Amino acid sequence: MRFRLCAGLCALVSIGSAADVRVVEEIVAKVNGDIITKGEIERSRQEIEAQLKQQGVNAATLEKAVKEREKDALRDQIDQLLLVQHGKDLNINVDGEVTKRIAAIQLDSKIADPDKFHDYIREQTQMPFEDFRQKIRDQILTQRVIGQEVGSKINVPHSEIEKYYEEHKKEFVREEQVFLSEILISTEGKTPEQTTQAEKRAKDLVARLRKGEKFSELTRQYSDAETKDNFGQLPPYKRGQLRKQIEDIVFKEKKGYITEPIKMPNGFEILKVEDRYEAGQAPLADVENEVQEKLYMPRMQPKVREFLTKLREDAFLEIRAGYVDSGAAPGKDTAWKDPVQLKPQTTTKEEVAARKHKKKLLWLVPIPGTSTSKKVEAARRPGDGPATPADSPATPSGSANRPAEDPPPASGSPAPPKQ
Repeated sequence: MRFRLCAGLCALVSIGSAADVRVVEEIVAKVNGDIITKGEIERSRQEIEAQLKQQGVNAATLEKAVKEREKDALRDQIDQLLLVQHGKDLNINVDGEVTKRIAAIQLDSKIADPDKFHDYIREQTQMPFEDFRQKIRDQILTQRVIGQEVGSKINVPHSEIEKYYEEHKKEFVREEQVFLSEILISTEGKTPEQTTQAEKRAKDLVARLRKGEKFSELTRQYSDAETKDNFGQLPPYKRGQLRKQIEDIVFKEKKGYITEPIKMPNGFEILKVEDRYEAGQAPLADVENEVQEKLYMPRMQPKVREFLTKLREDAFLEIRAGYVDSGAAPGKDTAWKDPVQLKPQTTTKEEVAARKHKKKLLWLVPIPGTSTSKKVEAARRPGDGPATPADSPATPSGSANRPAEDPPPASGSPAPPKQ
């Protein structure tokens, strides 16, 4: 949970006897008009541990791996805040993208009622819907800022692409392969009449796709295959790995081709040819984008870090003793200068219960270097935070032995709630 402060930090709120008072949030860093709390750092650690467990890290090495990763927890929190703040300064609007992302999650949940959907989000993510939406907004905004301020300024000259290709030709010797995406309209357990309706729906989808609608979007809306959560993407296939009726079609068609509905034992399959490799040495024209990506990414990360260092240099930044920003700008003084504000914010149990679904206004303590003429924005309830569980990768439906179109959301975005 993040408290948005426009003019200052929170003073102590202490009501009732000492026995009734408990620590709610403890501030560990101040970043311009925002703060980072101890609770946020702890939730970051929990997310790291959950991710490592999902990746199969065994118990014997888990603690060491968590400690290694959590060294950057405060850095990552500061990075996120600085990027969001900069995005707001640039007036970048991501409302449409946020609405689209939320709509896709609601569609996947199959919960039409807004209130029930909000309850579902809270149950799956342990955060209120408003916080979940804000987390998505912040992460889309940070991606846009990085793309606009960093990515767009990185240039890979064609001469370098040619040079890399000539020096690494063996990398581009290909076996014949095809890359596919799928939409499956299931007929399992259906009556003959329902099977006829399923075939009609599949034909309607093919018509829409050929008119230009996005395969990935229709996949999320209509596919009954497990791959729908991965935008219908399937792995690459060589000859002999697909059913013959599918192989005979997809290995002779060009990139972008949409098949007619193919009758399978479990339903009607629609396939899109995402790409196809001919056997032998791939010409530069066919792999130019791939080479460019290979040269682009190693330049991207250092430039992103340079940009974040510059944002730190220009920011008002104070960090409480005992916490370390592993991305600190060299020479910048970030020592916590106000001893009074080292104390944690406190509140009574009764107050916490009373404002369970309400925001709160807090007293102000001026922050050096910021205006104190504005009022503090309301803070969210203690304990809420970005503990979004990560989904496991979708598995193929098995109807065609599987393979890609639009890539899944970039790393870092909150995973949709598990179903």
